[in-house]
Amino acid sequence: MLVNSDQIIEALIETIEMVGLSLLFSAILGLPLGILLYATRKGQILENLPLFNVLNVIINIFRSVPFIILLVAIIPITRLIVGSSIGTAAAIVPLVFYAGPYIARLVESSLLEVDHGVLEAAEAMGATPFQTIFRFVLPEALSSLVLNFTIATIGLVGASAMAGTVGGGGIGDLAITYGYQRFDTVTMLITVVILIILVQGLQSLGNLLSKKIRRR
Repeated sequence: MLVNSDQIIEALIETIEMVGLSLLFSAILGLPLGILLYATRKGQILENLPLFNVLNVIINIFRSVPFIILLVAIIPITRLIVGSSIGTAAAIVPLVFYAGPYIARLVESSLLEVDHGVLEAAEAMGATPFQTIFRFVLPEALSSLVLNFTIATIGLVGASAMAGTVGGGGIGDLAITYGYQRFDTVTMLITVVILIILVQGLQSLGNLLSKKIRRR
C-alpha cells in the first residue's frame, strides 16, 4: 500500500511536535548547564573547578553516545517516564537526553565569545555575578545563541528521523515503514525532500533572527 497525503501530513505534524517539545525541554536543561559551565570554569566570575569538572565529564559522556544507541539504552527510563517506549511521546525522552548536553555545550561556547571587556564593565558598575550573567553576558551573546539553538534544532530534526527506527513516529517512521521496509522509493524521496525543506527553513529563520539581533 502506498503512503497517502494524510499520512505524510500526520507524520510531519508528529515530527514538528517531537522537535518542538524536545527543544523546549532540552533548553530548560541545557541553558542552565551551559551557564554553569561558563561561570564556573577557571578564571570566570563563579570559578569552581570541582563543579566544572563534574559537569564537564557528565556532558562529555552523554555527547559521546550516538543517538541510536542512547535511544535503546534508556528505554527503561523512557518507559518509567511516559509508560511506553514506542510513539512520539516516548521519542521525546531520549531526544532530550541527547540534545540537553549538546545545548549546554553550545551555550557555553556562545558565552565564551563575549568580549572580556563586558565583564570588566559589569564589574566596574558593581554588578553581582547574577547581574553580570543575565544583564551583560547573555544579551551580548544573544545573536550567537540564536545561531547555536538553530544548529541544535536542526540536530533534533535529524535525531527525530532516527527515532523512526524504533517506532518513534514522524517523518523517520514513515520513511522506515513505507520507504525502506516496503521498498517505496517515492515515499523515501518525499520524506527526504520534506526534511531538506524543514532544515533549510529553520536555518534561514535562525540566520534572519541572528542578523536582526546583531543590528540592534
